[in-house]
Amino acid sequence: MALDVYTVGLVVIGLALFGVAVLPRFAAGRAISLPIFFVAFGMVVFGLPIGLPPPDPLEQGTTTEHFAELGVIVALMGVGLKIDRVPGVRAWASTWRLLAITMPLSIAGAAALGRWLGFVIPTAILLGACIAPTDPVLASEVQVRGPGMGTEAEGVEEAAGGEDEVRFALTSEAGLNDGLAFPFTNLAIAIALVGLAPGNWLGEWLLVDVGYRIVVGVIAGVVLGSLTARAVFATEPTTPVAESVRGLEAIAGTLFVYGATELVGGYGFIAVFVAALMVRHYERSHDYNRSLHEVSEFTEQVMMALIMLFFGGAIVGGLLQPLTLEAIVAVIAIVFVVRPLAGVVGFLGFDRDPVERATIAFFGVRGIGSFYYLAYALNAAAFPDADVLWAVVGAVVLLSIVVHGITATPAVRWLEKRAE
Repeated sequence: MALDVYTVGLVVIGLALFGVAVLPRFAAGRAISLPIFFVAFGMVVFGLPIGLPPPDPLEQGTTTEHFAELGVIVALMGVGLKIDRVPGVRAWASTWRLLAITMPLSIAGAAALGRWLGFVIPTAILLGACIAPTDPVLASEVQVRGPGMGTEAEGVEEAAGGEDEVRFALTSEAGLNDGLAFPFTNLAIAIALVGLAPGNWLGEWLLVDVGYRIVVGVIAGVVLGSLTARAVFATEPTTPVAESVRGLEAIAGTLFVYGATELVGGYGFIAVFVAALMVRHYERSHDYNRSLHEVSEFTEQVMMALIMLFFGGAIVGGLLQPLTLEAIVAVIAIVFVVRPLAGVVGFLGFDRDPVERATIAFFGVRGIGSFYYLAYALNAAAFPDADVLWAVVGAVVLLSIVVHGITATPAVRWLEKRAE
């Protein structure tokens, strides 16, 4: 008897969601992260002869783009809602270093490896842009725990212990560099469409992609985040119906802020994170912050499980088959050399313990944001060697999930003991 694909799909998704609810109880405190489970589960179920067609991000580019996009924006709201440290030049010094120094160096390093692999210039730049963001979804083990749960709530001067700076730096980096990698993705698209001559793209790229869209993203985040905060904290839920949807404003605000910002040409990723910070710091000590964060984190975990499930299926379907020996070397170099070295350079002269700086440099987790940027760019322009590019990016994410997922918990635990 032939199995109905829809019914089988319901069973698979149901099991994945069951895993979201149950697996954290068993994985807590262990040297393994939840994404590893879901990738492995996806490889198993899509590898079984039950009629499920493996996902193909090249053939299903639009679906891949929007699915990853939704996963990222939900995660960005969750990241912003759990940061206690008030934004400031000095308090966020580690963040600015990661964004202004480490991220461009990572892009340049990965692009150089792409050229070594034989990619044309726009494809090489796209590789750099795709692997630049520290993922707000998969880096949860090394992020701050939640609103009011960090010791950095009153500023950097009162932050106790190196573990807090490590968590804060990686959390704030994940919140902002997803949006700030967009200009480099658009640069790759522009070169792919109109050629290498700067006269064809430089002015518009600097004015629109670097200037206008970033500024609009920040302004929209501040304005819409303030309006969202006022609406959220204007009243208290007192009826059973109001209690039943407690915290849902986090998802509503995410979709509203992102969509509105994109409509006026700004970077929605930046706007969502900035808006989340505005909501978080509007009523800093209000208990409702916890409800907002819990709903956002729950949605984030559901999206993570489904995307990792399909990622595992894509691997079984042949996503990594185009990898050559040189490509595997490039993948290993991106995870173990490019990001760590760029992180070390970014923190030169930074007044923190070298062990903390090295930890921040190493844990640049790659994930869903890389999938989004790659799908977005391939939907916007034709890039040679797209299958190899997907294989390299997929391998980088897979290696990051395994290596960082296994080492994150022991590393953070060791830092905590060291700080004590």
